[in-house]
Amino acid sequence: MKARGRLIAFFLIIVALIGIMAPTSLPIAKDIRLGLDLQGGFEVLYEVKPLEGGEQKITPAVLADTSEALASRIDVLGVSEPVIQIEGDNRIRVQLAGVEDQASARELLSTEANLTFRNAEDEVMLDGSDLKQGGAAGTFDQNGAPVVTLELNDPGKFAEITSEISQLPPPSNVLVIWLDFEEGVDSYAEELTKPDPKFVSAPRVSQRINSQSVEISGAFTVEETQNLAGILNAGALPVSLEEIYSTSVGAQFGAEALDQTILAATIGIGLVLLFMLIYYRLPGLIAAITLAVFVYLILLTFEWIGGVLTLPGIASIVLGVGMAVDANIITYERIREELRIGRSVKDSFKAGAASSFSAILDANVTTLIAAVVLFIFGTSSVKGFATLLIISILVSFLTAIWGSRILLGLLVNSGILDGKVGLFGLRKSLVHKPEENLEILDLSTRFDRYDFAKHRNKFFIASIALIVAGMVVIGVFRLNLGIDFSSGTRVEITADSAVTKKQVESFLSENGYPTEDVVISGDNSNIGVTRYVEEFSQEEINTLKAAAMEEFNHEPNISTVSPTVGQELAKNAVYALAIASIGIILYVAIRFEWRMGVASIVALLHDAFFIVAVFSLLRLEVDITFIAAVLTIVGYSINDTIVTFDRIRENLKRMKKIDSVEQLELIVNKSLRQTLGRSVNTVLTVVLVVIALLIWGAPSITNFSLALLIGLVAGTYSSIFIAAQLWLVLKKRELIKKGPIDIEKLEEKNKWGSDEPVV
Repeated sequence: MKARGRLIAFFLIIVALIGIMAPTSLPIAKDIRLGLDLQGGFEVLYEVKPLEGGEQKITPAVLADTSEALASRIDVLGVSEPVIQIEGDNRIRVQLAGVEDQASARELLSTEANLTFRNAEDEVMLDGSDLKQGGAAGTFDQNGAPVVTLELNDPGKFAEITSEISQLPPPSNVLVIWLDFEEGVDSYAEELTKPDPKFVSAPRVSQRINSQSVEISGAFTVEETQNLAGILNAGALPVSLEEIYSTSVGAQFGAEALDQTILAATIGIGLVLLFMLIYYRLPGLIAAITLAVFVYLILLTFEWIGGVLTLPGIASIVLGVGMAVDANIITYERIREELRIGRSVKDSFKAGAASSFSAILDANVTTLIAAVVLFIFGTSSVKGFATLLIISILVSFLTAIWGSRILLGLLVNSGILDGKVGLFGLRKSLVHKPEENLEILDLSTRFDRYDFAKHRNKFFIASIALIVAGMVVIGVFRLNLGIDFSSGTRVEITADSAVTKKQVESFLSENGYPTEDVVISGDNSNIGVTRYVEEFSQEEINTLKAAAMEEFNHEPNISTVSPTVGQELAKNAVYALAIASIGIILYVAIRFEWRMGVASIVALLHDAFFIVAVFSLLRLEVDITFIAAVLTIVGYSINDTIVTFDRIRENLKRMKKIDSVEQLELIVNKSLRQTLGRSVNTVLTVVLVVIALLIWGAPSITNFSLALLIGLVAGTYSSIFIAAQLWLVLKKRELIKKGPIDIEKLEEKNKWGSDEPVV
């Protein structure tokens, strides 16, 4: 009866999960805010400075007032859920995803809105302080032409000014309306001769006007009157804004990137689930169920916190799936080991679940350290990537540790799986009888013929040779720094059909931006990318966008970065790697021992350097997402190393006492052989996902995905051939210096309890 109850509970949980997720998944996904790289739009980072000639300090209150004024202006655009963030002591970042007219939006944001009414001699007659707050409105005159009306604070003052001007002879009887008049630069007389004068309008005054409101007329469109009214109602910005970083993405490009990356993610996750089902059978099915819950919970949590989903964010979800799978693989491999020494299914499940907990905990905590550092030092989409990575780690811990084990525990404890080792993907020929009294250390593996410890010096020499070669490569070729780090302007032009290098270069030259450094990319060779050392102004960006739209029928993606921002990003990247390394080594030293911590960091730096060297050799662009990839690999590399060290620590406890170097070598060999299958399976599942991102994902995350692929291979190599072997060398010295090593103290020190769920 109790067994039947567990089976019923299992199926009721499955039905409940389907009942909750099926009707709500799509609405949750639709409610998630998409970043500008997935729906088009632009992002700009302003440095806030005092107005020219002003002496005010840039205080938090000034930044808050400026942000509020910017928000009021954005409301005029009708952009849903804009992102305005104050960064540091003097910067404001604005992200407008989905905005259609990017040129008008940028002009609207940066305009200081210093409205003045001047006479023909450029003398100020009225300014913004003479207007009622919020009194500007876009409307129509008697002839149906769009105009802007302004409410005045003092109609009498306006009457006196118009009376004075009306008495002047033409053409001096004008009241010129200026927006952001520059003293010593602008003049009415000079602008009057231009076909497109800078002043808003210059109405003639023929009589005294005694009115509460003023009408500004001109060759306005309805949209222009609404924008002007919005600027005036938001008030003049209390400061000057200087663009030091900007990036823009065309709407069509964003939509294509979203479709491509979702397809890649779906294929990658599908391949992972297929692998789990084939290799682990019933536990693989449980993993597939909990992975579906994992993705659902991530999207739900991200929607609750109002996160903005970007391309790197989607990649972090997919990578989170790999981490969740890793936790399942560690548990299932432990259960299969227990089954092989002849234990019952129930005992194997209980022992395997308990023994895998510490490895999963340590691996997740070390990856979490890297993610938190990335969040602190990252900006924009990288911060979003880090946010999702943190959520992924926490949710994977919940679903893989508790969810998978509770579901599998219900089936195991019902008795329905007793004696059916085949359902765990295990051949009966590999299962020993209980009376053989075997321990896990005695089990054979597919890798028994490999003596890892014996050849450690060869591995060290090979790695040193690779590092030296990498140094030479970096010294000769240098890094191909993207504009994120080198500053300048990056232009990405997309066409409907294939374009040639000469076509793009000719177009750019004809529009005043000559270059001979265009790179053609894209699946259909329809994307041309080039870079310029100088930063493009807002006007230059708008002009080039309009020309490209007319020529290629697509709005180009243009990014500009000032040298200051580039230097800060590079500095923050170094800080992030250093702090993540220190945090990880401290954690590993506390949880294990300092030798394992040192070995872990050496392996970690080995992997990071290897990625950098390969990117230098292949001349791949290093941008801000590359740093995210490197720090992610830091987490993955340490993850794999921690699992290996956890097994070494466990095998040390079984030995109780180490008397010789041969025993140390035996422990290292046994531990590597036992964990190698898990390492291969884990890296295989993540590699499947990364390859899917490389083949089907958006071009903008190709380098990101490639960095992950290189790092995964390097990380697996370093965990096996560097970290464990280096620990062996350090431990060997301790043994020679201090004599036999007593493991009992280590065992007492590291008792953290059990995670065994009650089912």
